[in-house]
Amino acid sequence: MAAAALHRGLDAQGYIAREGSLGRVPDAFRPVVAAARGRLPAVFGARLHSAYLYGSIPRGTAREGRSDLDLLVALHQEPTEADRADARVLGAGLDEEFAQLDGVGTLLYGRGRLLSDLERYDLGWFVACLCTPLLGEDLATYLPRYRPDSLLARETNGDLGLLLPRWRERITDAGDSHEARRPLVRFMSRHLVRTGFTLVMPRWGGWTSDLGEMAEAFASYYPARAGHMRTAALLGHEPTGDAAVLRSYVEDLGPWLAEEYARVHGVKAPRP
Repeated sequence: MAAAALHRGLDAQGYIAREGSLGRVPDAFRPVVAAARGRLPAVFGARLHSAYLYGSIPRGTAREGRSDLDLLVALHQEPTEADRADARVLGAGLDEEFAQLDGVGTLLYGRGRLLSDLERYDLGWFVACLCTPLLGEDLATYLPRYRPDSLLARETNGDLGLLLPRWRERITDAGDSHEARRPLVRFMSRHLVRTGFTLVMPRWGGWTSDLGEMAEAFASYYPARAGHMRTAALLGHEPTGDAAVLRSYVEDLGPWLAEEYARVHGVKAPRP
């Protein structure tokens, strides 16, 4: 369905439309995508089931020198440490070769996990709605269609309370290094904005991956926290290494958001 026919990211039946396509990849990033497509089979061989793009590159919003390449790779079996090491080598090679990239991130999962009942409204939804097929059989064929409801909200981001202790450890490990804190600000800012958005997603009645639009949707329901979320959206694009920002995330905005999320949607089903 053409993008113009969508309303708040939903198709005519009210389901979340799959975002992104290979046709939207900006010209500057087409060589990057071609290289990834060509190298993945050589790296993973018969272990590879399928591969996908997600993020700004398939959405057509990537910026040269600012955007990273986001890949999701589905293997026939659960990934091993050797598989993860192979993915890191692949990513480092692409990042070094293509100046238009600001890093490469690769998610590795087994096909069985991605299609499991436990992950149906988290990783399954992610593949079906936010990932663009690059190689192999599209797992979305085996997954349902999704609406922006409370179940989806709970299972995608209802674990913030469990994540906060790990975030505090990562902040401590970063120490006084501005360069070590900057990627943490970027990651945590984006995660909090997306969590804030999915908190209000059922009431807003749609889906978006635009951080600014997410923050504005949240702000319409939680005006007292609007400034915090708008700032986080900006830092998700242009992060600093400010230690005070990270402290505010794990001492104020994060705990408040986790508590409100649990109150509204409940807590995500536990994983092994």
